[in-house]
Parts: sequence; C-alpha cells; structure tokens
Amino acid sequence: MSEKHRLPDYLDHMLQAATDACSFVEGFAKEDFLADKRTQQAVIMSLVIIGEAATQVMERHAEFTQTHALVPWRAMRGMRNRIAHAYFDINLDLVWDTVQTALPQLREQLATVRQDAPP
Repeated sequence: MSEKHRLPDYLDHMLQAATDACSFVEGFAKEDFLADKRTQQAVIMSLVIIGEAATQVMERHAEFTQTHALVPWRAMRGMRNRIAHAYFDINLDLVWDTVQTALPQLREQLATVRQDAPP
C-alpha cells in the first residue's frame, strides 16, 4: 500500500476539515453565514474534503469502517456527492445545520476512532 493511502492520513484530513469548517463559522449567526459567500465556499470545500476522505476510507479500509460503524461514513460521502453533483443547488440551510450539529459530533468521533488507526 502506498504511503498516500494511509488510513491515519485520511482521518487526519477529515478531522482538520471538520475543525476548519467549525472555525470558519465561529461567532456567526445563520443570517451572517447566509450573507457571506466566502465563508459558504470555505465550509462547502471542507465538507467536500470530509466526504472525499470518507469515501477513500470506505473503499480502501472497509474493515475499519465496519468496526467503527457509528461514524456516519455514508452520510459524509452522500453530502460530498450532493455538493459535487448539484453544485448550483446547494442547500445552504443544510450546510449550516451540518456545521452546527453534525461536525462537532463528528470531530469527537474522529478523535476517538483515530486512536484505533494503525500508526
């Protein structure tokens, strides 16, 4: 397996992107987010990174995803696919809800499962 396909790297990318997305909206009200295209784009890109890394983990490390089935691997992949394939129809309310509710929980899950990844 090549070095670029290491499980810990994918998990680290996911954790960093989730952390970034949360920091991008820190102190924002929903109205602020909906009015700030730059922040929207930054958060959306973070969600794409999370979803792409989740897809790679699912494809290359299926046993790990089965062992850690509480992590929403499929939902992350699905969000990435919706963003990539329906880019001009992105639901910003859903993006806001995701960064406010799902990402903080995901950060905790990833920090925990990251400990189980081989060094």
